[in-house]
Amino acid sequence: MRRSVGQILGRTGIRIPLILWSIAVLYPIFWMFLGSFKSNAEIYRNPWGWPETFSFANFSQAWTNYNIDISVFNSLIVTAIGAVLTLVLAIPTAYAIERINFRGSKMLFTLYISAMMIPMVLGWIPLFFLLNDLNLLDNVFGLAIVYAVSQLPFSIFVLTSFMSTIPKSLEESASIDGLSPYGILFKIVTPLSMSGIITVTIMNCIQFWNEYFMALIFLQTKTNYTLALAIDYISSEAQYTNAWGTLFASLVIAIVPVIILYAIFQRRIAKGMTEGAIKG
Repeated sequence: MRRSVGQILGRTGIRIPLILWSIAVLYPIFWMFLGSFKSNAEIYRNPWGWPETFSFANFSQAWTNYNIDISVFNSLIVTAIGAVLTLVLAIPTAYAIERINFRGSKMLFTLYISAMMIPMVLGWIPLFFLLNDLNLLDNVFGLAIVYAVSQLPFSIFVLTSFMSTIPKSLEESASIDGLSPYGILFKIVTPLSMSGIITVTIMNCIQFWNEYFMALIFLQTKTNYTLALAIDYISSEAQYTNAWGTLFASLVIAIVPVIILYAIFQRRIAKGMTEGAIKG
């Protein structure tokens, strides 16, 4: 009896702070959702209450007047290209480091891991001049390349931990059967590492979709703005035009895809990160 009471008290002591923290985090998001359906007058009159009528006027205004549609398209392009390019570079590199014994392989892996510890802000100025010399400044494709390179260390770190547990006997059998090294990589190693690949892809997509500072530095014209920059522009405009409902609507447009993506793949992400930690 004492043990059961102690367990109940212990669980309660853990759950209460978690519940309070969840409320503190979720309530501002819930308030933002409600504000996106209110008019500006209603936001000032009743900021914490339910909207009198659920109107989509703010979403329409954000989509047309503030060119959120273009920014969403730019973010989709940058996220898709960045995620695919990261996999194209990370998968062969991780396989080479993990499976091919060559001089300096361990040093190369250490170099990639060390790059995770270097703040990205240190490379922004050199990257700015490099993109300018390559005529990729103010270009969503140039930004996608920067995103892909910035996530390479993390992606390689996760993928090598997955590839390290694949039995070498499978690769040796495939090699005896006449499969080339590239065939072994793409037909055997890649499918068996799919949990890690999916985890890396989802984490990178969320990172690219929400990224702000590099987009602010490398993009200059409004037609090339990603969603984060468009929201920042609306936020600055809202101070003078009172377009708070439009700002809330644009925030909802930005956050809903991330919530849906994480809700669908949360188990896959948790499983992939846990397996990667154990296998590493």
